Amino acid sequence: MFGPPRQSAWDTGGMNGVKTALLLGLLSAVLLVGGQALGGRQGVMIALVLAAVMNFASYFFSDKIALSMYSAQPVTPEQNGHVFSRVYPIVAGLTQRMGLPMPKLWLIPDPSPNAFATGRNPSHASVAFTAGILEIMNDSELEGVIAHELGHVRNRDILISSVAATLAAAITQLSHMAFFFGGRRDDEDEGGGIAGMLFMLILGPIAAMLIQMAISRSREFGADAASAKFTGRPDGLINALRKLDYASKRVPLEANPATAHMFIIKPFTGSSLMNLFSTHPSTEQRIARLEALR
Repeated sequence: MFGPPRQSAWDTGGMNGVKTALLLGLLSAVLLVGGQALGGRQGVMIALVLAAVMNFASYFFSDKIALSMYSAQPVTPEQNGHVFSRVYPIVAGLTQRMGLPMPKLWLIPDPSPNAFATGRNPSHASVAFTAGILEIMNDSELEGVIAHELGHVRNRDILISSVAATLAAAITQLSHMAFFFGGRRDDEDEGGGIAGMLFMLILGPIAAMLIQMAISRSREFGADAASAKFTGRPDGLINALRKLDYASKRVPLEANPATAHMFIIKPFTGSSLMNLFSTHPSTEQRIARLEALR
């Protein structure tokens, strides 16, 4: 049996929470400043309402959409029983330690190794695994991966991602307004005319994308820390990440870019132009942080 987790070393969620809050605040500031420059208070409100409507459906139905997108099959004693007998005890032990309800388990019939968690809250959570990840992981590594995914559930990362997506979508919506209608030019509002239009058309969406991706990277670090804490050691996830980084490039996953942030490792081959434009930290960064927790 492992000893109690080193609370001070592994409880990095607080710092990630502060960073996420600051990034969400920055995203809100871009929306408010850009909206004010473009169309005053009315411009901000229109964009927020449009974004909220779009993301309401995403928040409540994104799990069903994602699972159907990858042809996920339920993992139960009756269906995929061989997977159930291996995975269920690991998940049950972790949920008990983490104080979480048992999530629904799903199998994605794809040889590329990967996994993701989805669901709007812990009571409506699902964890999905590809057939490929079950083939290459031993039980210790699989436990590290599952603990990472349950860390997302415990940290309410789906909700945080939805809030970030709503704000980013509102900024993008304002940029569309700037493109089609231009900025307000009357003196009765605080609109910034051409300056506001250029800001929202060019800089606003880019800033929103960068901040949203930074939030996604921060939540990955938080889930990694949760895995180390609740498994009692970081080694399982470290070894899993090394395997995933190598194997996912050899057997890439045909994934929708809109769901890239959900997976434990980015499901695309090739290196990004810049880390700023990635939904995930580099594997080297993640392993280095986990090694510091030993």
